[in-house]
Amino acid sequence: MARVVRFHEYGGPEVLRIEEVEIRPPGRGEIQVRVKALGLNRAEASLRKGAYIETARLPSSLGLEAAGIVEQVGEYVEGFMPGDAVSIIPPISMVRWPTYSELATFPAEILVRHPPSLSFASAAAAWMQYLTAYGALIEVAKLSNSDHFVVTAASSSVGLAAIQIAQGVGATTIAVTRTSRKKQALLEMGAEHVIVSEEEDLESRLKDITGPIGVRVVLDPIGGPIFNPLTAAMSRGGILIEYGGLSSEPTPFPLATVLGKCLTLRGYLVHEITGNKARLEVAKEFIIDGLLSGSLKPVIAKTFSFEQIVEAHRFLESNEQFGKIVVTL
Repeated sequence: MARVVRFHEYGGPEVLRIEEVEIRPPGRGEIQVRVKALGLNRAEASLRKGAYIETARLPSSLGLEAAGIVEQVGEYVEGFMPGDAVSIIPPISMVRWPTYSELATFPAEILVRHPPSLSFASAAAAWMQYLTAYGALIEVAKLSNSDHFVVTAASSSVGLAAIQIAQGVGATTIAVTRTSRKKQALLEMGAEHVIVSEEEDLESRLKDITGPIGVRVVLDPIGGPIFNPLTAAMSRGGILIEYGGLSSEPTPFPLATVLGKCLTLRGYLVHEITGNKARLEVAKEFIIDGLLSGSLKPVIAKTFSFEQIVEAHRFLESNEQFGKIVVTL
C-alpha cells in the first residue's frame, strides 16, 4: 500500500485526495520508484479539470514528473538497481503512468540517472521544462545567435528554460510577462529585453527592439489575441511555435500577415521528443550536459509537502510563480 493523489470527479484543486492504494510490483521492463519529489505542470491541472488531450479514467491519479530512488526492478531490466537515484522523463500517458504517489512504476526506458549534484527537487523540476524548450528551440526552430527570439509566459518553468537555452546559443531573448513584478528577475535570468504586456504595446515594443529585422522565433503557450501583435512583429520566414493554449479567448489566424511574410505557425508537443527514442537520446545528452555545466539550472518557485497537494495546485493556477512548483515527500 502507498499514498496516492487521486480525483474521483473533475473540478478545481479541492477534488484532489490522498488515498491509500495497493501498488502492483513492477512488471517486465518496468521499475518501481520510491518518489522523493514531484514537479507540477499545468497539464496536470488540465487533466484534473477534464480539459487535457488525454481523458482520465475516474478515479484517476495524475502527474508527469518525479525523482526518487529505485525500489524494485522488474524482469529484463538492465542498467538499474535498487538504491539508484533517478528522475522520470514525462511519460506519454500520465493516466497510465502517474507520478503523484509515494511508490510509482514506470517503463525502464523513461528513467534517467540524474547528475549526483542535482537534488531530488531539482531533478523533479528539470525534464518537462528543458525537453519542451529544447525540442521547440533547437530541433524545430534551429535557433541561432543571429536570431531575435520572443518567449511569452516567460516566468513559467518552460519560459525560464527557454531563456537559458537561448542564452546558451547566443540568441537575443525578448521575454514577455503580464506585470512588471517579475521584470527584474527575468532580466537577471538572462533576457536582454522584457516587455510588460499589461502596460506596454506589444507590437510597438517588439518593432522598436528588433527594427527592420523582426522576430524570427516565437515560443508561446497562450494563444488568443496575442497572435496578432506577435506575428505583426515577426520577420519574413519566421516561425511561431505554439505549445499551449492557455487563453480562454479565440485565437485568430492572421492570414494576411502569414501570407505576406511566409510565416510558419506550428503546433508542438513534447511527445515529439519523448516518443522518439533517437531524438530523446540527443535531447537527454544536451540537457544533462547543461545541468552538469550549470548553463541549465532549474528555478524552483515554491516547495510544498505531499500533504499540501491541494494548496500546491491552487498556487499552480494563481500565475504567481516564477519557475517550477515542487512537492516533496
